[in-house]
Amino acid sequence: MKKYFVTGLLIWIPLAITFMVLAWIIGTLDQVIEWLPADVQPRAMLGFNLPGVGLLVSVTLVLLTGVVAANVLGQKLVRYWEALLGRIPVVKSLYYGVKQVSDTLFSSTGQAFRKALLVQYPRHGSWTIAFLTGQPGGDAARHLHGDYVSVYVPTTPNPTSGFFLMMPREDVIELDMSVDEALKYIISMGVVAPPPRHAEARAALLGGQPGASAP
Repeated sequence: MKKYFVTGLLIWIPLAITFMVLAWIIGTLDQVIEWLPADVQPRAMLGFNLPGVGLLVSVTLVLLTGVVAANVLGQKLVRYWEALLGRIPVVKSLYYGVKQVSDTLFSSTGQAFRKALLVQYPRHGSWTIAFLTGQPGGDAARHLHGDYVSVYVPTTPNPTSGFFLMMPREDVIELDMSVDEALKYIISMGVVAPPPRHAEARAALLGGQPGASAP
């Protein structure tokens, strides 16, 4: 009986958590329709709420924004909008800070969150997964002597919170795993380990140690 119960849990728990997260995302995006005039909202036109309309509106809005911003006229509008926001003291700092982070994260040429690292944290001899975010800058870099890197150490099981550290490059180990694999490893609290790759995988197939050569 216990075996069957545990098997059922292993099936239902991932499904339940997945649906809960999706429901939260859809419910949050559905709030976008509240920006529309009351007479064109689904509850006014259909007589009841229609889940998912806000998600479609959000996706459509993002796509249209991308299409408009991709041409010359759209780029001029974006520059005008940014210049307008740049004249508002508090909004200027917040907007440009978030924009710089998003540009770095989503840039195809940027290195932020492109590499998974192994670092010693929170004390020597205790290891955890971190992500490379760049190199120290500003006045902080002037006080650091040597080659340092900026890393983000996420918490478990919620990787959206964590700690920002500046560490010597020699103290970090670059891992042979993708960012997605590293995130799964963190969220699962170490239960879902990434599969062996490259030299270790080859050694396992040959029945030898890492670094063994094929006959």
